[in-house]
Amino acid sequence: MELTGTRTIRAPRETVWARLNDAETLKACIPGCEELTGSPEDGFEAVVKQKVGPVKATFKGTVTLSDVNPPESYRISGEGKGGVAGFAKGGADVRLADVPEGTELSYAVDAKVGGKIAQLGSRLIDSFASKMADSFFENFKDRVEGESVAPQDPVT
Repeated sequence: MELTGTRTIRAPRETVWARLNDAETLKACIPGCEELTGSPEDGFEAVVKQKVGPVKATFKGTVTLSDVNPPESYRISGEGKGGVAGFAKGGADVRLADVPEGTELSYAVDAKVGGKIAQLGSRLIDSFASKMADSFFENFKDRVEGESVAPQDPVT
């Protein structure tokens, strides 16, 4: 399955790039992420709890960055195992471009699942994957914009 989308983030491209490489930001933006440790250079270890239809699982896995071209693009890839629930793996090609409003983040996600989760059917899996990608990138946009917008002085 493949998903694509864009988000315009009201922040400079360098700020967006830095947040895309920050473990705390990524952890806060990944739905169900309970733990994310590591670094962009060495990769990240993650623990994510999710419910896909009737299947609830804790996935433990790795996240790596490749094809890194700062501050323009990279590929983020992950693979997790959820015990009897199965596995999930995939990645996203992420690109940043300057636009008048700030930075345009575009992404193309590919994902695969196997095991018990795969038996739920492609319609449910595709819907879940789309929701997860939308949630991640919307959470990311909100977090970066929240950090980069300076508080206004109160009007007296």
